[in-house]
Amino acid sequence: MQDDALIAQAQAWLAEDPDPDTREELARLIDTGDHTEIAARFSGTLQFGTAGLRGELGAGPMRMNRSVVIRAAAGLAAYLKKNDHTDGLVVIGYDARHKSRDFAEDTAAVMTGAGLRAAVLDRPLPTPVLAFAIRHLGAVAGVEVTASHNPPRDNGYKVYLGDGSQIVPPADAEIAAEIEAVASLTTVPRPTEGWETLDDTVLDAYLARTDAVLAKDSPRTARTVYTAMHGVGKDVLLAAFARAGFPQPVLVAEQADPDPEFPTVAFPNPEEPGAMDLAFAKARETGPDLVIANDPDADRCAAAVKDGADWRMLRGDEVGALLAAHLVRRGAQGTFAESIVSSSLLGRIAEKAGLPYEETLTGFKWIARVEGLRYGYEEALGYCVDPDGVRDKDGITAALLLTELASELKAEGRTLLDLLDDLAVEHGLHATDQLSVRVQDLGLIASAMRRLRDRPPTELAGLRITKAEDLTRGTETLPPTDGLRYTLDGARVVVRPSGTEPKLKCYLEVVVPVATRTGLPEARTKATALLARIKQDLSEAAGI
Repeated sequence: MQDDALIAQAQAWLAEDPDPDTREELARLIDTGDHTEIAARFSGTLQFGTAGLRGELGAGPMRMNRSVVIRAAAGLAAYLKKNDHTDGLVVIGYDARHKSRDFAEDTAAVMTGAGLRAAVLDRPLPTPVLAFAIRHLGAVAGVEVTASHNPPRDNGYKVYLGDGSQIVPPADAEIAAEIEAVASLTTVPRPTEGWETLDDTVLDAYLARTDAVLAKDSPRTARTVYTAMHGVGKDVLLAAFARAGFPQPVLVAEQADPDPEFPTVAFPNPEEPGAMDLAFAKARETGPDLVIANDPDADRCAAAVKDGADWRMLRGDEVGALLAAHLVRRGAQGTFAESIVSSSLLGRIAEKAGLPYEETLTGFKWIARVEGLRYGYEEALGYCVDPDGVRDKDGITAALLLTELASELKAEGRTLLDLLDDLAVEHGLHATDQLSVRVQDLGLIASAMRRLRDRPPTELAGLRITKAEDLTRGTETLPPTDGLRYTLDGARVVVRPSGTEPKLKCYLEVVVPVATRTGLPEARTKATALLARIKQDLSEAAGI
């Protein structure tokens, strides 16, 4: 783009920008002639897809800001009206990140101006509360302003439809087309009032619904350490635990209250190295049965256990299997489902219990839509344990169910690790790992995927690849997606670009048969070595 045209585009954007903060930022870039930075802001637009919007805060169409959000809300309103929701209710929630409340109120104003009804949760609350509110209030759509566990500089915009689950194609493309059709913010009516601010009635109903997660008269004795990771989970989780009769969790005080700067963590994601250090320190000090963590919008749940002399995080696949086994033991009926990047152990648990099982594409937008769903999980710490209440991952109810399981095992003189050992002996040791590469240049991800397609590996770690699938073509059970899946003799690999972060993600699993508990140490050693070799060989094949 020529410099003059670039500056003209920036000035036109500036003239419409309703936010004094981003107006000042953009005016400074124009005044100083920072053409490189302006070009980065105006090189395109943030793309609205099945993850909604997510990006770095700042001025311009390639950043998250009020102008972008107003256009997104206008596009969503137009889509709803075209689909005969001319006066339906749109319920809006938000987290505690920078600008989240502003984005929520802008959305409410746009919906009201379009003739729809809007209701906004009265304060930052967990994403699952918003997902619950959609169906509870009979809304035609919902919006959650959150960037989940992204870095502090990011924010995002997640859209649900009236069934309480996130959008999937073709709705995402249809909404994106309506957003593209918004020529100017001057064409978008935005009254200053007319929407409802919800009181605690919705939150109270959500908390009442959590009763359905636990078995009547189950043990409630497990003691926990809890971190909210500077997010919005603390008050709701404490209320849910108190309602259930669990001991009050010991808080990681430094991370207990919302803080959009996330000062104690590089990335506010329990999976990231160092994020759980303060929680582990509190656990060493207080000796609980379990450590629980939510991500900042509390839709994910992480757990850690005492393993030998110290504490370690359970992998998402381990928690997923534990919750499945617990539900089977309680006599749960219905379909168990997971995404293709999660451990195949869930399928074996379901098969042994005589329960239906389904595999979906990545994301709860797919898992939550499985017919007859009773339990769904994804390895990235997401668990749907009460699909009749929340058709999305829910870190609060998952924490309740896991703490109930820990309590039951405690009453038997056993631990979560003992149950994992039982599952390994019964179904084989399912060991998982991930090769995840964060990039600045998204072209590196495309290059790695192209290299794997052009020169596909024939073996990894000495294991022959028996089946190679390019998921862009879809399968008999899966719609097309940008991914590759390799089936090996005793292992499985899935490679895909992340839908929410600048990452290439490779999901690895090996299955090692084990006859008795005494064989577990050897099986674990073998699995660890295999995963390390697969990771190395795959990295070389992808050029990453």
